[in-house]
Amino acid sequence: MTVLVRALHPDVPADAEGFARVRRLALPYILFTPDSVRHTAAHMHPDARFRPLVAEEDGEVIGTAQVHLVPDGSEPGQACLNIYVRPDRTGRGAGRLLVAAAEEYLTSLGASKLFAWAVDEPANRAFAERRGYRLGRSAHFLRLDLAHGTLPPLQEAPAGVELRTAAAFADDPRPLFELDAETLLDEPSDVAHEFTNYDAWLAETWNHPLLDRELTTAACVDGRPVAFTAAYTDGAGRYSTAMTGTARAHRGRGLAKLAKLHSLHRARAAGLTEAFTGNDTGNDAMIAINTWLGYEICGTEVRYVRELG
Repeated sequence: MTVLVRALHPDVPADAEGFARVRRLALPYILFTPDSVRHTAAHMHPDARFRPLVAEEDGEVIGTAQVHLVPDGSEPGQACLNIYVRPDRTGRGAGRLLVAAAEEYLTSLGASKLFAWAVDEPANRAFAERRGYRLGRSAHFLRLDLAHGTLPPLQEAPAGVELRTAAAFADDPRPLFELDAETLLDEPSDVAHEFTNYDAWLAETWNHPLLDRELTTAACVDGRPVAFTAAYTDGAGRYSTAMTGTARAHRGRGLAKLAKLHSLHRARAAGLTEAFTGNDTGNDAMIAINTWLGYEICGTEVRYVRELG
């Protein structure tokens, strides 16, 4: 049995389905569907030079790689490669071949600093360190049992604050774009990201196939969103928080927590059974909010960095 690495063909159903299946099996805490795979391939920033790869064995996709430069990064030459192999197909060389292909491609584009996430397990750590990657930051995955767990009771919005869903901004989502752009600046990360292009945000974020506009919730003051939680759903009973944040001028009032609480209650009422979120391990404030909501840590991912040349 031979493992081959090739480019993903997102418009081929078997490829998109295989890619999503590997990601669900290897990292079940993040929502992936064939539609989301196609969407990312079509709408990633062109300067990212995005190249998704698959490792294939006897016609079956058993490993995946998301490979791209960091557009407008805080320093030149930054790039990302995230490699995942089906847990029941490890030991066949798929990961090694995917890393080699990804590094070769990124080197050809002039990349000099590579970032890679890996599930925090001894075999994954050893795999990364053998290839010259050094350990960086870490992040927790958290899970909430919506079907059987207990959510805190609903709370009323304070005076002057109104809760609205993203669907209420369908005619003009720009206020949500501006809030998303502001809060992203404070998101803990090795790599600086920012939203500066509204049309790109519409294509990549607002029209993302997993974004649930009825569950995405904003706390508004004078009709303008000042805190929000963005909700993804996969059509299979699972909910995930894509982003939660508050405008700097309105922090300390519990508005993001309120928005997320209401979103989760509506998700449970809609029949969703489990919710996921993720936090940098140093983000104590958000971890405390999620613990209050009933989330429990279910996994950890570590960031590895490799300097080239």
